[in-house]
Amino acid sequence: MNTSMIASFFVLLLAFPYAFATDFTVGDANGWNLGVDYTKWASGKTFKVGDNLVFKYGSSHQVDEVDESDYKSCTSSNAIKNYAGGNSKVPLTKAGKIYFICPTLGHCTSTGGMKLEVNVVAASTTPTPSGTPPPTKSPSTTPSTTPSTTPSTTPSAPSETNSTTPSPPKDNGAVGVSNGVSLLIGSFFVSAMILGLMG
Repeated sequence: MNTSMIASFFVLLLAFPYAFATDFTVGDANGWNLGVDYTKWASGKTFKVGDNLVFKYGSSHQVDEVDESDYKSCTSSNAIKNYAGGNSKVPLTKAGKIYFICPTLGHCTSTGGMKLEVNVVAASTTPTPSGTPPPTKSPSTTPSTTPSTTPSTTPSAPSETNSTTPSPPKDNGAVGVSNGVSLLIGSFFVSAMILGLMG
């Protein structure tokens, strides 16, 4: 086998896992800021090894990666890592829970709300989104057609249509799949050029 062909193969192998990585902008358009519900933001999202969290914030904020105990108590004295500068990209390198807080006094507490827990899963799995329990199958898929004979004593309230399924957010912070596909196609193109297959 030709050495340039082997080198091209290794370039493709290195690029492939990151071709489908996603950059999640924490808080979407709100960024890393006071008064944002980051638990709600993270729910419904699946964070995988190889993805990135992008924190965008003003000069009065920072991002500290902390352990679970410090996350719960909003303490940053034992921070695992500190990010500053207003635009921090945090690679998700291992599966498991990861915790972030803003170390500025009062920003992490319930009134500030600047704390984020993310459950990172292995890239090769297809888990349920963060904060969502796995679906359960009902023992019977046939709906009951027998009417109830017990009268209801509670007046019926108007129901909202489709109240259990929230509408998708306009900006979910997920960027990168199309960029990853472009990277993968570009890798194939470069490899083909190196191999002399494209004229």
